[in-house]
Amino acid sequence: MPCKHIAGIQSVTPSALGCEECLQSGDVWLHLRICRTCGHVGCCDDSPNRHATAHFHATRHPIIEGYDPPEGWGWCYVDKVMFDLSDRKTPHNGPIPRYY
Repeated sequence: MPCKHIAGIQSVTPSALGCEECLQSGDVWLHLRICRTCGHVGCCDDSPNRHATAHFHATRHPIIEGYDPPEGWGWCYVDKVMFDLSDRKTPHNGPIPRYY
């Protein structure tokens, strides 16, 4: 089943140079995801805090992008569909801290 939310993908400005919540708390992350509705940068589900998924549950913003490293894919939390974003990647707005 195709994703009903792809048409709503926005060009966004990243909210932070890393996971917004982890930077505030001093925690580390593995990979980053960016919300393609508002630009919130959160950590992936393999990271201890899973802030990208928490952002989805709090806002219901459906689409994330594999942001760092730039992976060229998108994921819809609602429709549980992965899709290609390699021609629409969000650029970094500065150096991303590395913990791996």
